[in-house]
Amino acid sequence: MFTAIVSASTLRDALDSVSVLVDECKIRLNEDELVIRAVDPANVGMVDLTLEAAAFEAYEADGGVIGVNLGRLEDIASMADSGDLIHMELDEETRKLEVRIDGLSYTLALIDPDSIREEPDIPDLDLPAEIVPEGAQIDRGITAADMVSDYIQLRVDEAEESFVIEAEGDTDDVDFVLEREDLVDITPGAADSLFSLDYLKDMNKAIPNDAEVRVELGDDFPVKMHYDFAEGLGHVTFMLAPRIQGD
Repeated sequence: MFTAIVSASTLRDALDSVSVLVDECKIRLNEDELVIRAVDPANVGMVDLTLEAAAFEAYEADGGVIGVNLGRLEDIASMADSGDLIHMELDEETRKLEVRIDGLSYTLALIDPDSIREEPDIPDLDLPAEIVPEGAQIDRGITAADMVSDYIQLRVDEAEESFVIEAEGDTDDVDFVLEREDLVDITPGAADSLFSLDYLKDMNKAIPNDAEVRVELGDDFPVKMHYDFAEGLGHVTFMLAPRIQGD
């Protein structure tokens, strides 16, 4: 059983954060929250999303699991204005999702959850450095790095207590430094890892510019990026495996 009413902007923000990595996913319809956890086909990027029941205008669920084509659901949600409410109801007999938006009704065929990749376990890594920039600062660093390279170096200068984003190209280099006073917060630690820029660009598309992004880093370890949306009632964690130099 599942029935919910949610603002179009909240639903789109949730779907966007997952669709940057996968085309289809399982949605866990828990009694007090909606949960999506997925890993991309190459096992390089992961996303863990929780949207609390309080983020909905109405929410009722009994712990079931559905499989959805994210692109199709996003297309439906895109037909609503940001302030519109989207009504969703699971038809138990047909196993289809009924979606209604201001007079428009759409019946979405669901995917058998068993045919979708297993949800990943998000490792509980004890990473030594934690940096909290704003989404706009991450966007600036990624945009600059993308002009010169396919890879991006994220590191922490412990002595200077700064966060450094670097990229080395064949002819040009980028060096973007965020000092302690530029950041919301920083806990310095040994951290220096190289990542695929394509994945970070995709993840960056979903991160709001005004979000405070908690970044966890280590030496040649995955990066974890956490941020909230839907007025703090939605929570996203991205995790990206590093590219070990010499690969």
